Amino acid sequence: PLITEHLRKATAIVAEDTRTTRKLLNRYEIPVPVLISYFAGNRKRREPQILARLDAGNDLALVSEAGTPGINDPGSELVRVVSAAEFEVVAIPGPSAVPTLLSVSGLPSDQYTFVGFLPRRTGERSRLLGRLAELEWPLVAFESPHRLRSTLADLAEVLGDDRLIIIGRELTKRYEEVFRGSVGDAVKRFERPRGEFTLVIAPLEKAERRKRALAKKVRGGTEPSDPGQRRNRRSRSTPA
Repeated sequence: PLITEHLRKATAIVAEDTRTTRKLLNRYEIPVPVLISYFAGNRKRREPQILARLDAGNDLALVSEAGTPGINDPGSELVRVVSAAEFEVVAIPGPSAVPTLLSVSGLPSDQYTFVGFLPRRTGERSRLLGRLAELEWPLVAFESPHRLRSTLADLAEVLGDDRLIIIGRELTKRYEEVFRGSVGDAVKRFERPRGEFTLVIAPLEKAERRKRALAKKVRGGTEPSDPGQRRNRRSRSTPA
């Protein structure tokens, strides 16, 4: 495979967790080159070292703890720095939870909104969900196991417990699982969540969207869209 071919050629491998990467290399019997840890806490120190290796003509590989490097991952900062220094960055396709779950969601995916990990705090999370509540396409997010239940509770409160949700657990890994049902059913299903989660939240149904839009017009006193209704209103308000 192309991935293992490039890992064999690399003179150094940059990884968020070098311990996990070492297991990967051993699994495919790839000689372990120099492993460079790179994460949010040490990236400022590591970036000059990585640029120096590239400047010396070395080929480096960037791997992720899970999923695709650079997608909701510290590697995106390294890609920015390396690109700014005018070194070539080549993507090698690999597993990614977002398209994996969308492909089995049964929802239209020609458009979708991806927000990465939802905010940690309930208030911030609820406000974000409120702003995105009436999207006309799927909403995709990541969530950790210890916040999944509170996120589902917020989804039920903001979007309704009958909103369709597709939840992927440990996608592209050994214990992969996909749940499809209402938010309310998901609350019952995931009483003790374990693993990493990806959420695909279905858009608001067209009929419900129209209903909410009409309710907003009524609350705001918006002019009726029917020209006949507007004429009747003007005729009633004309002084005798």
